[in-house]
Amino acid sequence: MRIYFSGAHSVGKSTLVKYTSQKYKLPMVTEVARMVLSEKELQLDSLRYDMNLVDEYQFQIFYRQLVEEAKYSSFVSDRSAIDSLAYSAQHTRILTQLLASVELKSYLPILRIPDSIVFFVRPSKATLRADGVRESINWDGAVAIDAQIKVFYEMFEVRYFEINTDSMQSRIRLIDAVLSLQK
Repeated sequence: MRIYFSGAHSVGKSTLVKYTSQKYKLPMVTEVARMVLSEKELQLDSLRYDMNLVDEYQFQIFYRQLVEEAKYSSFVSDRSAIDSLAYSAQHTRILTQLLASVELKSYLPILRIPDSIVFFVRPSKATLRADGVRESINWDGAVAIDAQIKVFYEMFEVRYFEINTDSMQSRIRLIDAVLSLQK
């Protein structure tokens, strides 16, 4: 089983990934963007003014997501490659290149198989909070990324389960209900 938690920044995906990984004893693919940021010793500030750096950063995130997922036959992931497409659409000049890539064409069928479960975590002002990486949280930015992710899932005909409640109890109930049907 491949489980993806997808959505904009700071909506609670990492918390849900940790819960799911522990409860279902699945390896966890942590958020690739943070890995790349750390490995490159980049600060988000530098990504505001250097478009070449932004393009390269998002390019690496997209491909690194694919590499990390390929390490496991079953896992729970903090994001999917679709998330990186949404961020690329909002912040880079490489979206056309990523959309035309052979890797994306190979990846999409994996997201569509019944064994792949995508939870789309929607933004909420109640759950939007600083994550230790971004210096400030921008509601409009989160909503823009959220909308772009939704467009891609619809466009690529990927089945997803929306998590659009603030309540952790309700979020967990939904996750457990969906996953109980997969056995």
